[in-house]
Amino acid sequence: MSKRAAGTVSHLRLLVPAGKATPTPPVGPALGQRGVKAMDFCRQFNERTAKYVPGTPVRVRMTVKPDRTFTFTTLEPTTSWMLKQAAGVEKGATRPGDEVVGQVSLKAVFEIAKLKQKDLPNRSLEELCRMIAGSARSIGLEIVP
Repeated sequence: MSKRAAGTVSHLRLLVPAGKATPTPPVGPALGQRGVKAMDFCRQFNERTAKYVPGTPVRVRMTVKPDRTFTFTTLEPTTSWMLKQAAGVEKGATRPGDEVVGQVSLKAVFEIAKLKQKDLPNRSLEELCRMIAGSARSIGLEIVP
């Protein structure tokens, strides 16, 4: 048995491409350390993320119980990924604030906020729009009406 105390619950956060989970790194080693069969997780994850475009980075929150059973929830892709997709850019600015790499519409910011509201139900839509606008500026995107 590992050095971890018997009977403790493990919490794990992963970022896995939708529909492409395999027991190779980073998924396999992260689950193997906790005694979870990576193939079981990969099968369930790939089924659950079939609705996404393959390769979309999906955030996962996982709980591993002492008997090595697990539960997980999938969350919406990262805000920066969605913003870059909306702007049609590959990567953000190397010098945010000085450099603008693309533009994103206010409507796209609002649509992203509506998606994010599923993950952050305690936040108002207005708060989420402000947060997403800040993220856009921090990766070098300009918000246009």
